[in-house]
Amino acid sequence: MLLPGTAAPDITLPDLDGAAWTLREALRSGPVVLAFFKISCSTCQLTFPFLQRFLDSPHGGAALIAVSQDDVPAAREFQQRFGVSMPTLIDAEPVYAASNAYRIASVPSIFVIETDGRIALAVEGFHKTALEDLGRRFGVAPFREGERVPAVQPG
Repeated sequence: MLLPGTAAPDITLPDLDGAAWTLREALRSGPVVLAFFKISCSTCQLTFPFLQRFLDSPHGGAALIAVSQDDVPAAREFQQRFGVSMPTLIDAEPVYAASNAYRIASVPSIFVIETDGRIALAVEGFHKTALEDLGRRFGVAPFREGERVPAVQPG
């Protein structure tokens, strides 16, 4: 996994409708959060509804982009099943170009990329404190009061 301080590889991937999305272009509008996932990953299934809260918040402050390691029909099914509406890109086999560029060993893997193209945060698996830190940065509460959330769950 690429570490904070590293230059983020510029990636171009298709979205669910086949349109090309490029990191370099997205960074012109502000920081980008890339969240890589696989639909069969139980830790991804835990994590993504909490990430959706960043998108649902009126505060925000960064573009939240999901990157699926599955095909379009599977990614759409994941969105429906887990209530995820964030823009989703496809990085499917056999190449996994973006996943390999970011040296992902497991999912979920989340990267915050600053407008200068540097990785500010890299998280592998589910880490409650990392999501809380991300929430403070972008003015979003990822967890609700009284919600039972594990501290850590490996990917």
